[in-house]
Amino acid sequence: MILSDDIFTHEADAFIGHMPPSLQSHQAEAVARAIDGDSYLLNMVRSSRNTQPQLPDGVVASSPAPNLRLYTPVSRSRQLPLLVYFHGGGWTFGSINSCSAFCAALVARGDVMVLAVDYRLAPENPYPAGLDDCVDAIEFARKHALDWGADPLRISAGGDSSGGNLAIASSLRLPDALSSLVLFYPVTKAFADGSQSWNAYGKGYGLDARLMEEFNRAYTIDANALHPLISPACAPFAALTHLPPVLLIGAGRDILCQQGTDFAALLGSLGVEVEHIMIQGAVHLFITVDGQPTARRQSVDIAHRWLSRKQ
Repeated sequence: MILSDDIFTHEADAFIGHMPPSLQSHQAEAVARAIDGDSYLLNMVRSSRNTQPQLPDGVVASSPAPNLRLYTPVSRSRQLPLLVYFHGGGWTFGSINSCSAFCAALVARGDVMVLAVDYRLAPENPYPAGLDDCVDAIEFARKHALDWGADPLRISAGGDSSGGNLAIASSLRLPDALSSLVLFYPVTKAFADGSQSWNAYGKGYGLDARLMEEFNRAYTIDANALHPLISPACAPFAALTHLPPVLLIGAGRDILCQQGTDFAALLGSLGVEVEHIMIQGAVHLFITVDGQPTARRQSVDIAHRWLSRKQ
């Protein structure tokens, strides 16, 4: 399904226009220096994105573990579906706070709970450290779901960009353990894929090719980028058939657009239930970075409907 409306393009263009021209190159340089052992600039980037927004009315947050934040609706009378959410940021920055606005907005719709995860970041902690933390968080959620008022049979995993990659990889590590995946412009190939979208949107659309290449390099230190738990699009078909139903929402003007489209088509050809929605005109980052409110709002509504239908 394609969502097409001029508002997506207008908001994305304004968002891009307000981005500092040197932001992407500065972030790429910060990641590159951290790979070489100097994390000073990268830690500054991390700090700048680590502001906790105010929770909306009707949502409360708690910390069931030091690296976890549980968002729950104030009023609930039954067990609710639970989404375990992994933030984006190229595996190298982002935090439990950077995805807080999305998590809280989803819970504010009612009848859904979200568990956000702070996983270890590369390059200090490359693959598989972050993935191990995500798998541990899912297993923790399965163990404590009843204590929180969540349904242990309706636990989904999700994430944006690299967080979406971690959600897919976690499901591959835990076959048949999740009720669904909720993915926003996920990384499915942790390498330069040379696709039409990679070439068309590799500079000036919210995620530049050079920055993505540094993300990939940081995450795959001492690892093969083609490993199926790093690049799920390279996973054996037999493993992919065990994935749960997948909701995949992409941005039409995004370097990762073709990766998402191809992955959704592959899963569909293998018999996996997939709902693939492309927001035409949108660019990367609309879930966690303010500036494309219509794309975010519609994505929250779609994700809420998807999770609620599992009841």
